[in-house]
Amino acid sequence: MKNLIAIAIASATLAAGSAALAADRGEIERMVGDVCEKCHGPNGTSASPLFPRLAGQNEIYIETQLRQFRDHGRGDPHARAYMWGIAGPLSDVQVKGLAAYYAKFPSVPGTPAADPILAGKGKDLFDNGAPDRDVPPCAACHGEEGQGNEAIPRLAGQHREYLVRQLQAFHGLSRENEIMDENAKALTDDDIAAVTEYLSSK
Repeated sequence: MKNLIAIAIASATLAAGSAALAADRGEIERMVGDVCEKCHGPNGTSASPLFPRLAGQNEIYIETQLRQFRDHGRGDPHARAYMWGIAGPLSDVQVKGLAAYYAKFPSVPGTPAADPILAGKGKDLFDNGAPDRDVPPCAACHGEEGQGNEAIPRLAGQHREYLVRQLQAFHGLSRENEIMDENAKALTDDDIAAVTEYLSSK
């Protein structure tokens, strides 16, 4: 009898847990539909270069950025303007749910480079860096295909204009990140134009 009671309690606990998870998924989907999609597009496939594509982005990276927006750890102008207020009320559970939601979608393929020669220069910088100017190869952290890894973001297929704005923010120290601020400080406008032309085409 005791075994039957224990089994019944365990089954009820599992059922309650499953219902809670389902409710969380429903809540996340409502949040996405009511708020996130307005800027980031359906399934994170943003059509506007103002807003990054989230589809297929690394889950840990999304989670990290949402926490930074919520806690005002990112002070670049677009973070302040668009994400501080939106992320402010998010709980840890909601942050994790949103990160998992967007990471599950396939990434968006890039668009053909408008300037193949410029993109070729960008590929060389991405793959090899510029050792004479202490610019490391981007691929060393972001992966050979720009796919990123865990807390390091996927860059391949991202909007060119968005990537330009982020590199300029790192270069100008308005977006604080110890590694990227150091890596971007020697980048020229031509470097940024080239590497973003390449990445947005992948």
